[in-house]
Amino acid sequence: MKHSLALLLASLALAASAQAQTVATDAWVRATVPGQTATGLFVQLTSPTKARLVGGRSPVAASVEVHEMSVQDGVMRMRAVPTLELPAGQPVMLKPGSYHVMLMGLKGTVKAGDTVPVTLTVERDGAAPETLQLQAPVRTLAPTPGHAH
Repeated sequence: MKHSLALLLASLALAASAQAQTVATDAWVRATVPGQTATGLFVQLTSPTKARLVGGRSPVAASVEVHEMSVQDGVMRMRAVPTLELPAGQPVMLKPGSYHVMLMGLKGTVKAGDTVPVTLTVERDGAAPETLQLQAPVRTLAPTPGHAH
């Protein structure tokens, strides 16, 4: 009996350590000018299993929302979306002019060279929400692909 219990506990520990973790890479926040009350966070997210980005929080903003940019009738529009699907094993790029995370109600100017802490929340069916702790550098422009910063 003790042997079976030990095997079960070892199996559970192994399963817990192998639990899916979403990976965030190349995170950055766009710099603001004085009086600007919102800015964007851009990042690549890769989840090993099907998941969805549902929002987040940051000490520099009153709210953090997932947004989508689209062009309708020649006009660029931005709107909040409740979730952003993260297909299993496929990188999802949140970038200017597309899906991104908005930091709204900024508590001050976000300057190039600063670092902004942001916590993103990812959900999976049947699992507790996952939080991603980011320290996103602030930049004036998007980084050039293949160029190290």
